[in-house]
Amino acid sequence: MLFSIESHERKLFDLVNQCAKELGEPAYVVGGFVRDRLLGRVSKDIDIVCVGDGIRLAEMVASKMYPRPKVAVYSRFGTAMIRHEDTEIEFVGARKESYREDSRKPEVAAGTLEDDQNRRDFTINALAVSLNEADFGQIIDSFGGLQHLEDKILKTPLEPGSTFSDDPLRMMRAIRFATQLNFTIEPGTLQGIARYKSRINIISKERIATELEKILATPKPSVGFNLLFDTGLLQLIMPEVAALQGVEDRNGRAHKDNFYHTLEVLDNLCKRSNNIWLRWSALLHDIAKPATKRYDKEHGWTFHGHEWIGANMVPKIFRNLRLPLDAKMEYVQKMVRLHLRPISLTKEQVTASAVRRLLFDAGPEIEDLMHLCESDITTKNPKKMQRYLEGYHYLKERMAEVSAEDRLRLWQPPITGEVIMETFGIPPSKTVGIVKTAVREAILDGVIPNDFEAAFGFMVAEGKRMGLESGKQFADFLN
Repeated sequence: MLFSIESHERKLFDLVNQCAKELGEPAYVVGGFVRDRLLGRVSKDIDIVCVGDGIRLAEMVASKMYPRPKVAVYSRFGTAMIRHEDTEIEFVGARKESYREDSRKPEVAAGTLEDDQNRRDFTINALAVSLNEADFGQIIDSFGGLQHLEDKILKTPLEPGSTFSDDPLRMMRAIRFATQLNFTIEPGTLQGIARYKSRINIISKERIATELEKILATPKPSVGFNLLFDTGLLQLIMPEVAALQGVEDRNGRAHKDNFYHTLEVLDNLCKRSNNIWLRWSALLHDIAKPATKRYDKEHGWTFHGHEWIGANMVPKIFRNLRLPLDAKMEYVQKMVRLHLRPISLTKEQVTASAVRRLLFDAGPEIEDLMHLCESDITTKNPKKMQRYLEGYHYLKERMAEVSAEDRLRLWQPPITGEVIMETFGIPPSKTVGIVKTAVREAILDGVIPNDFEAAFGFMVAEGKRMGLESGKQFADFLN
């Protein structure tokens, strides 16, 4: 079977053919580029394997291109990369590759095309296309990958134990590909993942986190997280999420399975937002429910404070997965901590004060928070669903009204610490914070309007109550 080569690729592949012929080292396009083209997906990465020196082939190809591209050489891995227009082309020599029992780094040796195909993770990624004169464009399918593409099946080219033991990250890649491509993992391959799951412990947390994020970036991440749980991988890489699974029944009163609820929330959110950190928030929003679960004879199962404890658990999870410990982590903490606030407001009369506090605490992330909270509605009762949605609709209307009145979306109190210190002639101290907080709370509670003059008058009165004397007047700050 011949591979369909697009016109804009023909010049490049002809050049590789010419250089490979001069070197006497056959070359092939392999892996994801071939797979994606056959699936009708766009790919901007081309992997070329030559039975010889991949770096030397890359340098020769670059020398015949105009303008001549820079060749990035990675001698340690025996690879080289050229960026051509909007495509990255990687060259590597055909090789054998294996991992020691306790090693994350492969032992590499030169090999044949067959050796290179044997080391591939799945049959659909072991497809190769010849760039050699004798059979240019011919697809080389040693493991039935074409049929597996047709049947939407993921299967290892060799016995699963050999494939997964050599590079355990392939277990997560199988689950990621199944989620991305809507493929089924062949039963023997799936059993192999469960059998060799403990090998994942030799893989760096950074590589694991990358695969998790690729699963989170799909339209329906629940597919991947269900597979991670069913194979036992999730229990090893994110035990906090796996611990959500299960239902406990006491006196005929059972709580919902918080693992499957979490996945439903995550899928719901993916229909509303592509924000990867908001998706992390959905995955972790109920993370503290196992730790806070209590049974009350009167009220049944409770999870009091799980939003606060869950927010405090986020840094440890991020550190474990080597995720960024910066504003992104703080954003996830914020979403987890606030995820119950909007729904609590839909169950009671929505006062302007409560809305102000929600807008103030959520700040510019209020829309993201509302996306998360609406996604958290997973009831199967149509009447309950309608009631919740109506409550959210009303809350949004009230937020718009209060926001328009008070301009609180990105609100900062009109009285700064500097104004307080200058007015009362005091240095930075706890007293400054107390006065500033009192002014802020008065505005949030609607006691005074959100303007400088009213806030200044309140500040002076509050200071007087605390025994402070004002040495400045309102007029002193007008210029």
